[in-house]
Amino acid sequence: MLEVRDIHSYYGGSHILHGVIMDLKEGELVCLLGRNGVGKSTTLKSIMGIVQPKQGSIRFNDKELIGSAPYQVARLGIGYVPEDRRIFRSLTVHENLLMGIKGRNKDNTGKNSWSIEQVYDLFPNLGKRRNNKGAHLSGGEQQMLTVSRTLMGNPRIILVDEPTEGLAPLVAKDVLDMLATVRKSGVTVLMVEQNFKLAVKVADRFYVMTKGQIVFEGDREALLAAEDVRKKYLEV
Repeated sequence: MLEVRDIHSYYGGSHILHGVIMDLKEGELVCLLGRNGVGKSTTLKSIMGIVQPKQGSIRFNDKELIGSAPYQVARLGIGYVPEDRRIFRSLTVHENLLMGIKGRNKDNTGKNSWSIEQVYDLFPNLGKRRNNKGAHLSGGEQQMLTVSRTLMGNPRIILVDEPTEGLAPLVAKDVLDMLATVRKSGVTVLMVEQNFKLAVKVADRFYVMTKGQIVFEGDREALLAAEDVRKKYLEV
């Protein structure tokens, strides 16, 4: 579904990604793990077109993405949930969700379309707060709103950057459980995360990154068995 091949990305003269290779299959929840500053967020931004790789290939359903602007990538069916959430704080939950509906999908009546009521059914806490302003939501509720607003654009894949950053452990678990529910609905998920202990409970496969390179790829069992990888690249 998504193939990332040998991408090299830069910020100015700084070489951040050094030949990253990844694959996502339809219906997976894949987690990219690693410490701060190793290139995880840059990987998502490179897929989304926010950062343009200078070398390599990123293909989504056999279409090359490198060279496409972020809005073009979004129109192809890739949603992006940034680390800073970027909700509209002066708008209600309901109004934020309305803002997520893409122009030509305003009716949201297609077979695989998300509706606001479907979001409320899956995530009742948002339904209870539909009339609350974004500024009055907790951190966990804001994260759930950001993911739900992205779903209103009917993506086939969502890229989620550090969904549990700054959240209390129980709230972080709720957010990752939400992403597991999104995956079960048929949307493929690629998330960047640092909390290994929580991520290992919900993700299907894992990539571990250090210094702009992938140093491990495998399923839950493989990562749990790779004690050397966890000690060297994940544990503090």
